[in-house]
Amino acid sequence: MRVLLVEDDQPLAEALTALLAASGYAVDCVNDGASAEALAAAERFDLVILDLNLPQMDGLSVLRAMRGRQNPAAVMILTARGAPEDRVRGLDLGADDYMIKPFDIREFEARVRSLLRRQAGLKSASIAVGPVMLDLISRQFSAGGVTLDLPPRERALLELLFTRAGKVVAKEAIVQSLTSLDDILSDNAIEQYISRLRRRLAPHGIALRTARGIGYYIDKTADPA
Repeated sequence: MRVLLVEDDQPLAEALTALLAASGYAVDCVNDGASAEALAAAERFDLVILDLNLPQMDGLSVLRAMRGRQNPAAVMILTARGAPEDRVRGLDLGADDYMIKPFDIREFEARVRSLLRRQAGLKSASIAVGPVMLDLISRQFSAGGVTLDLPPRERALLELLFTRAGKVVAKEAIVQSLTSLDDILSDNAIEQYISRLRRRLAPHGIALRTARGIGYYIDKTADPA
């Protein structure tokens, strides 16, 4: 999942970027509204976390521009402006959530997970494919009650494939979902991650298939081949 963080408080921006990255999200961070508007127009994000009091262009103007282009990203406003009229205006302009600073970090993380579940069209808090379960709250995989120990990027890739189980996920979508602008994810690297995941899933009877020239998908009906 890819997140755009728009925050001009540098210490807070760095702390939230580190927190989100540690949870396996691909994070891009900008510190002013004009940069946020340009980046949201040029790139695809699953979630935009948006401050309101920004230099160059305020957060509500960024939000208005996004929704004017029919940008489908979920938007969480994260601001010190907590007056009812501010909340109403932000939500009416198309924000999906509104959180006031200072905030509890556990609540922030829970709201991020909730927004991303909704963005992926998921109503349940878990996804099961065969005996393997993905807990969308903890974002951990398990089989038979035993947690599967996955490196962050493999876990993020498998999460993407699980949330779209049975559907082909294009290589371009994998790169877009798993990387920020500062990251590089080559086709060879993707193939290595896929190979490792195949080995991890094979004992559980789950097939990770290749759609040649397009991408990959979790086959929910067939045994591994």
